[in-house]
Amino acid sequence: MIREIEEKIADIDAEMAKLSGSDQGASRLRYAQLVRDRSELLEACRDLSAGDKVYVARHAGRPGTADFINALITDFFECKGDRLCREDPSILGGVGFYHGLPVTVIGHRKGKDLQENMACNFGMPSPEGYRKAQRLMKQAEQFHRPIITFVDTPGAYPGLEAEAHGQGEAIASSLALMSSLTVPVISVIIGEGGSGGALALAVANKVLMLENAVYSVLSPEGFASILWKDSGRAGEAADVMKLTADDLLELDVIDQIIPEPLGGAHQNPAAVFSAVDRALYISLQQLLKLRSPAAHRYQKFRDMGLRYTVEARKDRT
Repeated sequence: MIREIEEKIADIDAEMAKLSGSDQGASRLRYAQLVRDRSELLEACRDLSAGDKVYVARHAGRPGTADFINALITDFFECKGDRLCREDPSILGGVGFYHGLPVTVIGHRKGKDLQENMACNFGMPSPEGYRKAQRLMKQAEQFHRPIITFVDTPGAYPGLEAEAHGQGEAIASSLALMSSLTVPVISVIIGEGGSGGALALAVANKVLMLENAVYSVLSPEGFASILWKDSGRAGEAADVMKLTADDLLELDVIDQIIPEPLGGAHQNPAAVFSAVDRALYISLQQLLKLRSPAAHRYQKFRDMGLRYTVEARKDRT
């Protein structure tokens, strides 16, 4: 459904651009009608299916890590390289100020056009990217800086070179390091959260998630290919995978859902930046009061899904 609505909105936007600035009465009337038509189309986006949310989460115009950093972090200084092999641009990280507080920021980067997509490997990090993230996390701990991560990846790169360079070890080391960090960690799932490639930046005290983002063990296409030998059933797979923000909040996998404008974050990025800013600020103020962020993080993951499991057992009995 959402794909067809997007196409209609694109046609309306193109016509509105042509009519913009015209002083003719007929043009103004047509422009007003187009505004109403656009609003009606967006209203149809209130109840999106899981498959629709996968589409929105992958939308090329959706704000990415670099956009959130530009909007929320001041004096950001990017740090490059893993000091072992090379620079992996699919992981963007550095230091800056959030509301005057020094923080370390790390996130997946997909790029905005084909050239950037290819340079960033479409947001699929290699081991060097995760080792760069670990370097920044250790630095943050040394200087007592809170860590903010932005998650947006279809998964870690599964290529032969990545495997040869220790992809599994790099992800496992990231998980272990994040589990033991003594500084607060907040993760925001802003688009796709795919498999261990996403979890490697999401072992956090607070996990926030945009309304139309998705977070799962693998893609719906991969799920459908494995279970039904038919990747064309990805929409059906998305419905049963419990990958939406509502599903994950119920399972205690995430802590808070951040609302998006109708039609997705790309329809009004400024509103999304403002909503994320509010949620981040409140969460960070809470976490800075923790006596032991590591112990809090440990207990959070131990309790994950426990309430849902208890309720399921009650239903069976």
